[in-house]
Amino acid sequence: MDASTAGPANVKQRRAGKDKAFNAPVGQVVKTPKGKANPQQVNDLLRAKLT
Repeated sequence: MDASTAGPANVKQRRAGKDKAFNAPVGQVVKTPKGKANPQQVNDLLRAKLT
């Protein structure tokens, strides 16, 4: 899943420096494989991709 499809508005807010807006895309990505994705790993990967 592409991080920008998890919530384009949230990704824009994250890029603007609002860290809490980043939780929604992480949650959407973790939810896709029915909770089997490691949230910390998803968080790290998305942060690396979006910064």
